[in-house]
Amino acid sequence: MTPALLMGAVAYDPKVVTIWEGFRAWLTDHGLDFDFVLYSHYERQVEDLVAGHVDAAWNSPLAWLRAQRLARAEGLEVQALTMRDTDRDLSSVVVVRADSPVRTVGDLAGRTVGTGAVDSPQATLIPLGHLRAQGIEPTVRRFEVGVGLHGDHVGGERDAARAMLAGQVDAACMVDANHLAFTKEGTLPPEGTRILTQTVPFDHCNMTVVEGRAGEAVELFGSLLSSMSYGDVEVRRLLDLEGLTAWLPGRTTGYAALDAEVTATGFYSDDGRVTAAEYRP
Repeated sequence: MTPALLMGAVAYDPKVVTIWEGFRAWLTDHGLDFDFVLYSHYERQVEDLVAGHVDAAWNSPLAWLRAQRLARAEGLEVQALTMRDTDRDLSSVVVVRADSPVRTVGDLAGRTVGTGAVDSPQATLIPLGHLRAQGIEPTVRRFEVGVGLHGDHVGGERDAARAMLAGQVDAACMVDANHLAFTKEGTLPPEGTRILTQTVPFDHCNMTVVEGRAGEAVELFGSLLSSMSYGDVEVRRLLDLEGLTAWLPGRTTGYAALDAEVTATGFYSDDGRVTAAEYRP
């Protein structure tokens, strides 16, 4: 019997349908009875993974941490099966205008910092934790775009960048790759900003599975993803859409900074309940 696997993914953008329809066709052709379901936010997806309604979940880093907490509360363990090469060793930056009087992190005291949505790891949680570790508690102005999407929708980051440029906030938080992207697309002018401080490296998404479930299908799923070659023209189109050149083994060492911030702010409880006061996906 052909192994069957049902995966969950969050529809943060219309291209998600195109991406996973393409992966579905390729995986099916290579011997895995694969299908996917789309969610409007990560919280339901994580709950369904732990409950056994889906076999795998394409999770944000925040969703990974909640899955881990929910699973352990049920006596289960989750595994990061695989991740993109582009999910490893990211960092976030706090950016100011090139002409800003803010020269050091300490100068942010009493000033306003723009962030992404409340649930964005890279544009809110991690950079604010980085500032807090340096003794800085700025006034925060969040740009709540795509709440529930865990920062996958970069609209909040882009709006924070625009507000910084317009002088509405003194600094803006964003992932380093988006700082470059916003400059290339014209949201930020070339040479018009300075990086004030940069976080430690962290990892982003992973394909999460519950240990001991759908063993044969999960093993085949992981091996097939790992076998996808960027040199294959058909495969390259799918990988480009999903923003990677290779699937790598999943690792969990890159989530420490986010885990610490989730605990410090009470974003999730130890048993995985959503406890952030201002978060309603």
